[in-house]
Amino acid sequence: MRRNRLWALTMCGVAAFSLVACSGGTGAGTAGDGGNKVIKLGGLAPLTGNYAEYGKGFQIGWDMAIEEINGAGGVNGYTFEIEVKDTQGDAVVSSNMATNFAEDEDVMAILGDFTSGACKANAEIVDRYGIVQLSPSASAPDYASMSKYCFSIMGRQDSEAPYLARYILDKYLGAKKIAVIRVDSDWGLSCYDNFIQEADALGLDVTVEKYASGEKDFSSLITKMRSIDPDVLVVMDQGDSVAAIFNQADAAGWDIQHVALGPGTSEQLINQLTDPDNLIVTSPFFFDENDEVLASWAKTFEERAGFAPTIHPAEAYDTVYLIANAVERIGDGEITREAIQQQLDQSENTGITGELNFTEDGDIIRNYMICGVQNGEWVVLEGFDYVNE
Repeated sequence: MRRNRLWALTMCGVAAFSLVACSGGTGAGTAGDGGNKVIKLGGLAPLTGNYAEYGKGFQIGWDMAIEEINGAGGVNGYTFEIEVKDTQGDAVVSSNMATNFAEDEDVMAILGDFTSGACKANAEIVDRYGIVQLSPSASAPDYASMSKYCFSIMGRQDSEAPYLARYILDKYLGAKKIAVIRVDSDWGLSCYDNFIQEADALGLDVTVEKYASGEKDFSSLITKMRSIDPDVLVVMDQGDSVAAIFNQADAAGWDIQHVALGPGTSEQLINQLTDPDNLIVTSPFFFDENDEVLASWAKTFEERAGFAPTIHPAEAYDTVYLIANAVERIGDGEITREAIQQQLDQSENTGITGELNFTEDGDIIRNYMICGVQNGEWVVLEGFDYVNE
């Protein structure tokens, strides 16, 4: 497999939140506005609901990449456009929208969705229609292997969840009695199942409770967990519930270390917390302010979004370039859904989030770090930058 460098960032200063215009009836090899050949992409993202921060980040990351590619003249004579649909974080809605994209012959690939559950629900659809679904964030270990058309660049929970148990809870915090509150979803179950295997091997004493997505009142769960007198409270979720649980624990006067698996280094999360400096998370990526490329990208994103980026919008940005690189490798050949799948499957790339080398399953392996909040700002906790063993 060839290793390909994702195109250099150009940092185009285009107005915030503008999507590349979508013209009905255009696709690879056909003329769009002005006679240009257009490759149309479909985007699935939760623009509203519990995961709206991440959906908005996806949309802006996709926009940034497309504007840069088109501003540089496109790829092999093609420009790109994307139509983004709001899946609301709901797997059924996502599947309906994935079907709509799959039935539109002009759409060459689907980017998204955010949750593993939605992506897995769409796997049969994209397999049947023969169209790539490239997710920036699906981390369920069994997702990408569901179809040759399923890809993800987030990394997998069978790496991150054990890392949480071994390196944050056992090595870093020295915790032995763990309270886990997790979202009752496919992603939440995957996180916990992979976590508990490592926790049991380490001899950690774990008590778990779950809640429905969208739930607001966690007082009974907090009371129950507090009664076991744990060393650490772990929340496994990615949405607004993370802040709600920790804030309600603080309001109850419960003085306990907070740990989260899922939200990454979300600025919106720490802005919602009553005690952000008490939070530790796992993360596969951190925006190093000393890296000029990353710092420039993060600044551009923040100017458009109004909040600092996590890995999620950066991965969304990378997914567009992965499709662009696939089109570039097709060269003078016909741009088809199958050709894009084959080029993705055979390629290795490097993006702003690091090396993007697909496994045989169609996902990637990432290493993780321990991040915390100090004086209201995310930092990598020095001396604890463990890698997977």
